[in-house]
Amino acid sequence: MTQHLTDLAQGQHYPAGALYVVATPIGNVADITLRALHVLALVDRVAAEDTRNTAQLLSRYGISKPSIAVHEHNERSAAERAIGHLRNGERIACVSDAGTPGISDPGARLVDAVREAGFPVIPLPGASALTTALCAAGAWVHTFTFIGFLAAKPKQRATQLQSFATQPGALVFYEAPHRIVETVQALADALGGERQLLIARELTKLHESLHRCTLAEGPTWLAGDPNRQRGEFVLVVEGAPQQADAEDAHDALLSTLLEELSVSSAARLAATLTGAPRNALYARALYLAKSEEE
Repeated sequence: MTQHLTDLAQGQHYPAGALYVVATPIGNVADITLRALHVLALVDRVAAEDTRNTAQLLSRYGISKPSIAVHEHNERSAAERAIGHLRNGERIACVSDAGTPGISDPGARLVDAVREAGFPVIPLPGASALTTALCAAGAWVHTFTFIGFLAAKPKQRATQLQSFATQPGALVFYEAPHRIVETVQALADALGGERQLLIARELTKLHESLHRCTLAEGPTWLAGDPNRQRGEFVLVVEGAPQQADAEDAHDALLSTLLEELSVSSAARLAATLTGAPRNALYARALYLAKSEEE
């Protein structure tokens, strides 16, 4: 079966003069995809966030390639070097230290530059701390906004959080161990302690843990054991609670429908159009109908 899947990866067309954006494991080296292994063995060189880390990772798979350092301080100049190699017909893989390039990691500017220079960009999906945490969060995360790392300075962070306070979707943050307690406390202060919080730590690694609590409980839980503050974190925070509609919010619609329909039919159609609870709309339609009769 494995050979069959490997054949499928090898059987695809991998054009020369292209940038391949390759997701790599976020912790467990077994999370590499078969297609990623094939492409990493095929390309002429690798554009890496940290060339030493990537060389060690590739060596685990028996791969060795020339590299270009592409980090947040040199991404523009590194892109020029990469484009020069693409013009020579080379294939280049772009990787970050862990996960998917361009998601709170270098790679996005390289992708822009390569595409603007007229060369294809080909993504290879794989590990991502963002989606790994979200899939274990639960049904309370129906939509989400990915924020990444918050500002380090308290005033800037508070301003950021204020702008997110009313968003109905869940908020997803990355955080480092030395700031985790401070950040969770800032989230509780800005967003209120009642919201659900998922603290996902060291995902896919030996000491992986996922803990769900409220924002108010988060700092206390983290302080309860120093080990809980170690590693890399993904924080998923419940979105802002939805404001209940005023009792008379749909009166105009119901009154119009009641001119042609029964109370039951008006409530059913209004529920379809507005998404409001049918029972509440029925009660309101009944009240309006009786008021009209009187």
